[in-house]
Amino acid sequence: MSEHSSMLPLGTVAPAFRLPDPSGKFVSSDDFPGAPAFLVVFICNHCPYVKHVQARFTQMATEYQVRGVAVVAINSNDAATFPEDSPEKMAEEIKSAGYTFPYLYDESQEVAKAYRAACTPDFFLFDSDRRLVFRGQFDDSRPKNGLPVTGADLRAALDTVLAGGALSPNQKPSVGCSIKWKRQSTVKTAN
Repeated sequence: MSEHSSMLPLGTVAPAFRLPDPSGKFVSSDDFPGAPAFLVVFICNHCPYVKHVQARFTQMATEYQVRGVAVVAINSNDAATFPEDSPEKMAEEIKSAGYTFPYLYDESQEVAKAYRAACTPDFFLFDSDRRLVFRGQFDDSRPKNGLPVTGADLRAALDTVLAGGALSPNQKPSVGCSIKWKRQSTVKTAN
């Protein structure tokens, strides 16, 4: 079953984070000073929606990193329930997909909650002031809908931000698998 992104309000300041990559190296949202744009994407290893756009997104991320854009991917799925999204499997994914950007693990899921991330993939683009200017879909392509994966929506947003332009607030939400949230344990107390 697919989930739509929650569409965090435009203008929101990028929530700060400090998360480990699969090797244990920590990366912070403050590690990219002076970047003309900051792209945070919530992904995971097993989602068919992520796999559908993965090659084109990886290519696009590399292209825009050369232009100074800071790109970070975050996996917030519960690895206890979904072991294919564990840090060990993330390390394999980095190599097989050719990621040139940090792929971080949000074990507590607090970063996903701060961004109001709802699905994978879920894209958040911030300008040089770290204000949200785009949250939405990569493009109109979905697994099995027959449309080519182009990245048109995200590419247009990136190009507009890099040119110093303003983006339309009419943005289509991302669609993907829901983030696999940890089950909240319920504690019964005796009365």
